[in-house]
Order: sequence, then structure tokens, then C-alpha cells
Amino acid sequence: MVARRILSCLLVALCCALPSVFAGPVGAASETGLRSAIGAGKARERALSGAAARLGRLEAATAHEVTILEGRVAAAQSDLDAAQTLAARTEQRLAAARRRLSHLRARLAVSRAQLATLLRERYETSPPDLMTVVLESSGFTQLLETVSFVQRIQQHNARVLDDVRRAKAGAAHEKLVLVGLTARRQAAVVAVTRRRDALAGIAAGLRQRRDALAAAHAARLALLSSVRSRRVRAEHELTRLIAARERAALVPGPGGPWAIPWPIVQCESGGTNTPPNYATASGYYQITDATWHGLGGSTRHAYQASRGEQDRLAARLWAGGAGAHNWVCAALVGAL
Repeated sequence: MVARRILSCLLVALCCALPSVFAGPVGAASETGLRSAIGAGKARERALSGAAARLGRLEAATAHEVTILEGRVAAAQSDLDAAQTLAARTEQRLAAARRRLSHLRARLAVSRAQLATLLRERYETSPPDLMTVVLESSGFTQLLETVSFVQRIQQHNARVLDDVRRAKAGAAHEKLVLVGLTARRQAAVVAVTRRRDALAGIAAGLRQRRDALAAAHAARLALLSSVRSRRVRAEHELTRLIAARERAALVPGPGGPWAIPWPIVQCESGGTNTPPNYATASGYYQITDATWHGLGGSTRHAYQASRGEQDRLAARLWAGGAGAHNWVCAALVGAL
């Protein structure tokens, strides 16, 4: 029996030199391996598709948040621009007020100088009484002029004093108002700047997250494409192997046609109706007694049945290639 097995393997090796008999090229993946790879590829595609979809949703949500925050940053920037414009205008008003204050201070200095001169003159010269003015006047006209002059001096003194008081009050009020406005404008600018910077920082972080999600999404899609390509190649290879196996099944071989590919028959029995071996396998297709009875064989051993019955039950066991694993030689000749 061992010698016959060795001889059968040698015959199979010789048959492998004929390309038309093979189900696939030397070194090609087996049908079982391809089916396993295809199943694993589909499972991985489903996982990658789910991951890519989740990443896509996260990316879209983050992009929406970025858009909202960028709008808020733009609004804060607009508020900041407005606050800075108001602050600049206040600074301009403050500068104008300072100029007015300087002018008023100059007027105040002049008025003070005039007032000091008048007071000094009054102190040094006694004020003329009405009798003296009348007696020293050369005529009625000069008298009127002298009285008018004294009145103008008194009015001038009053205006100088009023100007000094108004200048001091106006300068003090303007300074208080503008100092308060400047402080409020600066506080508003600082507050809006902080808000703008905080929003900009959040938006920058969200943009980084969006970019990271986009990169991860693209990586998942690229990996999914790669896995799908390998799965498609495996499916094409499996289709080629099945077609080759079907073509091989049509090769009758000596004594054919056969219900399973001739290389398997050649490896199993050499195309002869052999009696049971130590494992109870017998017949053209080396079907064990248990399998034979499970298939509904009419005899005790497979080799005792007709060739037609053996062909029919072997074809049922083969099941279009799905039952190739029932034969050890299927793996040896590349049918698995």
C-alpha cells in the first residue's frame, strides 16, 4: 500500500509538469486560503468602512464647529475694531482737550498777569473820586471820556476774572470727562481683545482637530481602498482557480470522464477500482466506508459498486469543489 502511495505521488508530480492539468500555477494560493483571505478582507472592509464613516461624521461636525467659532472670532474682531476706533477717537478728543487746556492755561496766565498789573496799579494809585475828575476835566467832553474810560476798565477787569474762572472750571471738567472716557475705552479694548484671543485659540484647536480627523479619515479610506483591491484580486484569483479546476474536471484522463478532477483521481487511486485500505477507503475515488454509507451507497464498500454509482456519489461529495477537502490529494495537487 505504501509503495502504491509513493507511486501515485510520483505520477502526480509528473502530471504537474503539464500546465493544462493544473488548477493554478506553482506557488499560487490555494482555494481555501483565497476564500479565507476574501472573508477576512470583507470583514476588515466593513470595520474600515464603519471607522471611516465615524471619522467623516466627526470631521464634518468639527468643521461645523470651526465655522461657528470663526464667525464668532470675526464678530469679536469687528467689536475690537469698533472699540479701537472709539478709543482712537477718544484719544483724539483727549489730545484736542489737552490743546484747549493748554490754550486756556495760556489765557489764564495772561489774564492773571493783567489782573496782577491792575491790582498793583490800584494799590500804587489811589482811585480818583468824582470831584477830582470833574475839577480836572477841561470840559464836558473830557469828563465823559474819563468816566467811560473808568467804566471800560471795570468791565475789562470783570471779564478777565470771569475768563479765569471759566477757564479753570472748563479745563478741570474736560480733563475729568476725558480721563474717564479714556479709561473706559481702554478697558473695553482689553476685554474685547481677550475675548477675541480666547475664541481664536479655541478655533485654532478645533482646526487642528479637524485637520487630524481629515488625515485619519483619508488614511482609513486609503487603507480601505488597499484592502478592497487585495480582496478583489483574491476574488479574481479564486475565480481563476475555480475555472481552472472546472476545466481540469473536464479532462477525462485515462478511463475518464471522472466526477472529480483527474489529478485527484490519479493521486488517490491511479484511476483504478482499488479495494479498501487501512482507512477503509476504496474504489476509484477512495471513499471511506463511513462516507460511502452516509452518501447512501448500495454496497458495503465503495469499490463493490458500479462505476456509475461511484461517479454519482463522488460528484455529490465533491459538491462543485466545495467538498474538495474530503480528499487529501486535493491539497497536494493544488485544488484547495
